[in-house]
Amino acid sequence: MLKGKPVTILLVEDDPAHAEIVRRNLKNFHAAARIAHVEDGQAALDYLFRRGAYADPRTSPRPAVILLDLRLPKVDGLEVLRHVKKDAELAKIPAVVLTTSRAESDVADAYARGAVSYLIKPADFKNFSGLLETFCAYWLAWNRFAA
Repeated sequence: MLKGKPVTILLVEDDPAHAEIVRRNLKNFHAAARIAHVEDGQAALDYLFRRGAYADPRTSPRPAVILLDLRLPKVDGLEVLRHVKKDAELAKIPAVVLTTSRAESDVADAYARGAVSYLIKPADFKNFSGLLETFCAYWLAWNRFAA
């Protein structure tokens, strides 16, 4: 388990049930992580570019990783990736796509736009929880982030 200074995960997810599953799995993993949750792509861009309600870096810290759904209101996940990866500072933040889409075009587009991983949400709770446990192990226990 991750010890030391908590990292921030920006969760960009419009489905409240999916967001709750992510939060519960992080809590069950006892990960030293803070989840910043936004429900649409425009809010994700505002958070990352520190605009509006997210302008204060003390309350909107830079995430260590972005967990990004593709099918989002206002601005879709692929467009969020495009904007984030064009910015020199934000481009360094790993973006992991977590989506229901199995479309090969979405997979290819996500990687072309800078995603570091593409995870498909399983339909059942047990497998979804297992996927998130593996995500937590890799990103929060084994992976090392640049300072």
